[in-house]
Amino acid sequence: MHDKIYIGNSENLIARINALNNSQKSHTRIYRPWIVGHVELFHSKKQAMKREKALKSGQGRQWIYSKLDKSTGFVSA
Repeated sequence: MHDKIYIGNSENLIARINALNNSQKSHTRIYRPWIVGHVELFHSKKQAMKREKALKSGQGRQWIYSKLDKSTGFVSA
């Protein structure tokens, strides 16, 4: 298990996770397997991208790590 987190948005979460876990070219391949630890749903792509940008900031990553259960890899609500 690794300590990396992947932050992204997708219209098809299952396809995105499968792509991350099966790609031979992606730089994320060395951290496989990826599991889904937290999901947020939005009504528009604009809202999703705004949240993604916030989570990728220092404060956003700090929020994720403060909620992350290291034993399971899931973010608590």
